[in-house]
Amino acid sequence: MTAGDEDAEALLRLAVDAASEAGALLASWRGDIRPDVIDTKSSPTDVVTEMDRRSEALITERIRGSRPGDTVLGEEGGQTTGAGDSGNPASPGVPGRVRWVVDPLDGTVNYLYGLPDWAVSIAAEVDGVVVAGVVEVPRFGETFTAVAGQGAWLRRSDTVVALHCNLPVALGQALVGTGFGYDSGRRQVQGEIIAKLLPHVRDIRRGGSAAVDLCSVAAGRMDAFFERGLNYWDFAAGGLIAREAGAMVGGLGGRPESTSMAVAAGPELYRQLDTFLSRLNPERDAQRSQERDGLAGRGRGVLAEPKRDVSGVIGVPRVRRARTWQNSPPESGTTAALKALHPRSDCALRMKGDGVLRWLPTTTARGRRTTT
Repeated sequence: MTAGDEDAEALLRLAVDAASEAGALLASWRGDIRPDVIDTKSSPTDVVTEMDRRSEALITERIRGSRPGDTVLGEEGGQTTGAGDSGNPASPGVPGRVRWVVDPLDGTVNYLYGLPDWAVSIAAEVDGVVVAGVVEVPRFGETFTAVAGQGAWLRRSDTVVALHCNLPVALGQALVGTGFGYDSGRRQVQGEIIAKLLPHVRDIRRGGSAAVDLCSVAAGRMDAFFERGLNYWDFAAGGLIAREAGAMVGGLGGRPESTSMAVAAGPELYRQLDTFLSRLNPERDAQRSQERDGLAGRGRGVLAEPKRDVSGVIGVPRVRRARTWQNSPPESGTTAALKALHPRSDCALRMKGDGVLRWLPTTTARGRRTTT
């Protein structure tokens, strides 16, 4: 079977329906109480909330309900193969030929803090080639879609517009988006790269969701985007949307986009950015910061003994407000501390009688409904 044997538009319709429903689920949380952080991934600040998993479970259920034979690759649940029978009309799709690439909540930290730049991203592959993709951005009421060879589109309410990236743009006039990893060694190098690039471009933007950033390139809201450390589900759908809007999407030096580097821009700007970045050797990481790791490891003592003065610890000012704590160092390797301790947070944890740490609002106003 080739990619043409599957109806890409039908795959897109299923993806749009699943993304819309997942987006509505995620948007149902209005920020009055923070969602529970139930796990961490690459670092203590790379968090997973209960809503990430609920969104992925919903998407997988919707896909399995229509196409039980397909494979699903999800950020939270990994890859699961379908159990359908390709000879059964009630079980469409051939197992292993169609794969869904799902990021149930791209921009989890934005979501956790009540910022609007987060999205649901779903791509459909046939024989390893992405043929359809959707990025749903609920807080802005926007749905970005693309089918391979048929262009990219933005739907907002009842309005649908074709997407086209900005052409042509010189590097010195480019608004460039980027993102940062969670590992301290990687961030150090990324900061160095940005410092060298900034004098040579119009400006830099850091939105916090690669899927949204790629769609921003497609929509002409940014001229270019690059980031090291993305996973496939971060750029599978957004990369197709940017391509179908006329952008080049790939890595450096003619390589395809990957975890090592992903770049998106109009063709001429892409080549200029490729040349500039390649000279800086951005596909590397510095040694992890022992100072940061050490501060993270002290979080348990701070949380367990809130009356102890930690204001002397470098970079960890103590703020006590209504019996809550802010700007405390995160506790390395534990979910509880990650739920509690985020710099500049205006929500904090209190220990309940059952020994469970929960988010409670402090005296700072929070949870104002985001308007679009």
